[in-house]
Amino acid sequence: MYRYDEIDHLLVKERVAQFRDQTRRYLAGELSEDEFRPLRLQNGLYIQRHAPMLRIAVPYGMLGSRQLRKLAHIARTYDRGLGHFTTRQNLQFNWVKLEEVPTILAELAEVEMHAIQTSGNCIRNVTSDHFAGVAADEIADPRPWCEILRQWSSFHPEFAYLPRKFKIAVNAAGSDRTVAAVHDIGLHLTRDAGGEIGFTVQVGGGLGRTPILGSVIREFLPARHLLGYCEAILRIYNRHGRRDNIHRARIKILVKSLGAVEFAQQVEAEWAQIRDESVDLDAAEVERIAGHFTTPAYQLLAARDALFESKKRDDNSFSRWLERNVHEHKVAGYAIVTLSLKAPGLAPGDVTAMQMETVATLADEYSFGELRVSHEQNLILADVRQRDLFALWQEARAAGLATPTVGLLADIVCCPGGDYCSLANAKSIPIAQAIQDRFDDLDYLHDIGELSVNISGCINACGHHHVGNIGVLGVDKHGEEWYQVSIGGSQGRASALGEVIGPSFAAAEMPDVIEYLVETYLDHRHADEHFIDTVRRIGAAPFKARVYASPQQQRKIANA
Repeated sequence: MYRYDEIDHLLVKERVAQFRDQTRRYLAGELSEDEFRPLRLQNGLYIQRHAPMLRIAVPYGMLGSRQLRKLAHIARTYDRGLGHFTTRQNLQFNWVKLEEVPTILAELAEVEMHAIQTSGNCIRNVTSDHFAGVAADEIADPRPWCEILRQWSSFHPEFAYLPRKFKIAVNAAGSDRTVAAVHDIGLHLTRDAGGEIGFTVQVGGGLGRTPILGSVIREFLPARHLLGYCEAILRIYNRHGRRDNIHRARIKILVKSLGAVEFAQQVEAEWAQIRDESVDLDAAEVERIAGHFTTPAYQLLAARDALFESKKRDDNSFSRWLERNVHEHKVAGYAIVTLSLKAPGLAPGDVTAMQMETVATLADEYSFGELRVSHEQNLILADVRQRDLFALWQEARAAGLATPTVGLLADIVCCPGGDYCSLANAKSIPIAQAIQDRFDDLDYLHDIGELSVNISGCINACGHHHVGNIGVLGVDKHGEEWYQVSIGGSQGRASALGEVIGPSFAAAEMPDVIEYLVETYLDHRHADEHFIDTVRRIGAAPFKARVYASPQQQRKIANA
């Protein structure tokens, strides 16, 4: 993974010192709330419902064991022993004290971490595939390109005050695990007929109040032009994006209003001018950055380990975990392991300080000291020997990290919602837990098969509810918490936005609603057909009819 050089260390150290003085002046009354707000946002600090929240950057989801141990220390020392991994691959602390934040940032700097540009109207944390570098379906490793984008965008003076926040995702696999289509810029690494590496460029995706899938504005961009072309996109956005209406400020609104063809033409014209300034990437610099992402010292192993095969055959619980939580690796004899942060009774994405320390130890013991964060709010050990899977599973299970439900209904993606966030209309976590309680039978979950449930506590869609096979959105209804349900959303190359099925539901109704949707699917599915395939084949009508079949729901429809 990338290691800081002396310039990185100096920049982060100076930012910490700067924010320490800004915080001192604010607490002394020398800076007003309005003056301090943009300063704290530039350093990842929000004021939430109960306490300040600090969002830590995890660039493209990569963490070292030393860094995770530091996060565990911060959770225990400055928070309540807990952290929350987000759908942006970052980590949030929800109970920090304002006066201690500069000290937290100084401790993060010791392990090459920071909170820069995790909030505010700037280019946010660049995200990527949590299987980057090890996926069997990968064209090339996307992480060097993510790092190049991170270095280019950090402290970029021209893009420090954009009309709105800006998110970039880089995908390099045949199956898109980044949800690139719902990003402001989605970059799909590809090769042309001659084998040259480049990118298919999507622009204008986003969720929130107006969900839109991005439009392809260039089928093939040679990789050396990456920064110049992204700069052209951002210049057009910075020039024409709205600043008078926060709800119309994202680039997706600009692309939609201009049309993708016109927007692409303006970008091409701007890029033609930028290219005269010789902003192409230097091949030596690309090679230098790529040199940080070295191949681990893999052993030459057989494709199938005899001990592993016997354990798989003899232990049903282990076999079930393998089926859901272990994934194909590009190197024979190795596997990719997802450590689940979806144990029953806990908030999705939450992890205790003790669990962080356990994962750090597992990473050291089994995966070359590295791990990743997925946008599904789980953790990944990317380089586990097949022969070690049984021992790893036993240790992970003891720590509550081996729930065998990855990709199933109980693997719920969920924002913190009204329990923490001051923007939320409704709580998310209790809904997720109620659904998990209803579907606590592993045999039933495996029979249902792959089905994603995403929950957001407000229209900002931090839980990505629009792209869940079942999406749940918290809404305010006359001062009460209600929940709108959609079906048919999906991620990957065939990303789709879900369709709202009808009037919203009270919190107590939500487990029943999910159960009705599942029962409808089971009644109509063909052999080996997933939930999303059934929805696409038969449409939403049968699902709506089942959910709103009761007289009470019929009255709700009539009064809607």
